[in-house]
Amino acid sequence: MPIINYRAREINCKIVYCGPSLGGKTTNIKAIHAALPAQHRSDLQIIDTADERTLFFDYFSLNVAQIRGMRARFLVYGVPGQDYYRATRKMVLQGVDGIVFVADSDATRLQDNIASLADMKALLVEHGYDYATIPLVFQFNKRDLPNILSVDELNRALNDRGVPSFEAIAIQSVGVVETFKAICAAVVTKLNEDLHAKT
Repeated sequence: MPIINYRAREINCKIVYCGPSLGGKTTNIKAIHAALPAQHRSDLQIIDTADERTLFFDYFSLNVAQIRGMRARFLVYGVPGQDYYRATRKMVLQGVDGIVFVADSDATRLQDNIASLADMKALLVEHGYDYATIPLVFQFNKRDLPNILSVDELNRALNDRGVPSFEAIAIQSVGVVETFKAICAAVVTKLNEDLHAKT
């Protein structure tokens, strides 16, 4: 659930980019950050290892339009995909309001995508979150590679909820902003529904 500060009239919504290692999460976050007006975003915090894998997590915040008279801020995180950073992923998913699952379209990485999605679902259960209702979109990245699975194949293998999915070439900033807008819209819709239910 978003953190609402009624005194400051501010809502903080947390979006987390998940997916297998080297699937393009950090590339997405860099591209989104670069596309946003400087006055509406914080500095980008990235801690990379020597081989450009995310060591801890990527992060920036974005101030957007108002929701029900309150200033809305999206806190955007990317988590490391490697198995040995599971504790980091669990920590970052605490308090999540929306998820972008970045899948690698390379046909040889299908099992990596499936394993990463299963891990994400397990972590949500550990936090007590309902995978069936949390705002979620899929991004099928690296569509420029020669040996890729079709969108239909990826949706059948991964998208068990039938949520929106987007093709992307994150390294070229293709499909990145569209994916981000979709998850922001899904989070705002859910927030409005939850606020309406309380009034």
